[in-house]
Amino acid sequence: MRQRFEIGILFSRSGGYVLVSDACRAGAMAAIADINADPDFGIELVPVERDPGGSTDRYAPLCEDIFRSSSARHVVGCVTSWSRKEVIPVLEKHGATLWYGCPYEGYEASDHVFYTHACPNQHLVPLLGFAVPRFGARGYLVGSNYIWGWEMNRVARELLRDAGGEALGERCLALGDEDVSRLIQEIEALRPSFVLNNLIGPSSYAFLKAMAELGRIDPAFRPEVCPVLSCNLTECETSRLDGAADGQISAGPYFARPAERLGWPASGTSRSATSFEAATYMSVRMLAEGIRATGRADPDASAFVGRPVASPFGMVEIDPVTRHTALPVIIGRMQGSDVEALDVTSRILPDPYLTRYDRAQTFPRPALKVVMS
Repeated sequence: MRQRFEIGILFSRSGGYVLVSDACRAGAMAAIADINADPDFGIELVPVERDPGGSTDRYAPLCEDIFRSSSARHVVGCVTSWSRKEVIPVLEKHGATLWYGCPYEGYEASDHVFYTHACPNQHLVPLLGFAVPRFGARGYLVGSNYIWGWEMNRVARELLRDAGGEALGERCLALGDEDVSRLIQEIEALRPSFVLNNLIGPSSYAFLKAMAELGRIDPAFRPEVCPVLSCNLTECETSRLDGAADGQISAGPYFARPAERLGWPASGTSRSATSFEAATYMSVRMLAEGIRATGRADPDASAFVGRPVASPFGMVEIDPVTRHTALPVIIGRMQGSDVEALDVTSRILPDPYLTRYDRAQTFPRPALKVVMS
């Protein structure tokens, strides 16, 4: 008999960002299934699942319920930064750990969280470093009215100043708000070089559709001229867009089609469909490898940090200082349900506080020429 270990699963099965949440849950459950089907792995994982139903207020009570009703001391879950911050006090109370597999805005390094998706130096910095030389440094910033939108837009403003450009405008919408008419009017009037989209869920879908319509009316807003840039748009949401994201540019550690062409390993018996699925699959694998190596499910970080693990991103490990993960970066162009890789960086070390950010490296200026008469 293999030793059984309970782990928490905390993803919403409904709500505005359900497509992303479902992708995350699919990755976690696929990893559990692969581990439990492997007779040589030596342990069995038992999911203890709770569904917050898209309500941020339910994350903390349901996380508490996982710890009170089971032996689990690790939870794989949460999509939004709001929900992640809601559960951190519960984790601290129980000496437990969250495995968080979504891109986020950085400026956090909790002793009770392992961050297995990208932070700003692994998505926003390389994305703007790619886009500014090609399209210009006059950006328009949109975001959902909560932590992700606020912080991503703040960092983008600073990066644009470093690039010698500016944010021509900035607007935030309430979560779930689909009235994007004012945003489109301002963008049409200001004519930026690009738009940075930090909206989530239905707000993002409505905005991308409206931008696609604007591009059909005015060629100056077609993706090849004025693209919409994203750090959280992946293949899992294209079913809601009806081609509206075609030609737009997104950054992330993984897209399925480029990963296959680059020869990156599949997850278990299949290839992850999105970076959300890949990151949560990797979270469970890293958790299971640590449990197997120590024979315990204690949240002690020493069992998990600095331990190389095979993942859909290749061999990865958690940084012992920041608890973030070194990841590749792909800048991709959305094409239907696929993504075309425009630029690939094999590995970027995590830097959640941007302490190693180098303006000259990200936005190099042309060298001055001395002309002798």
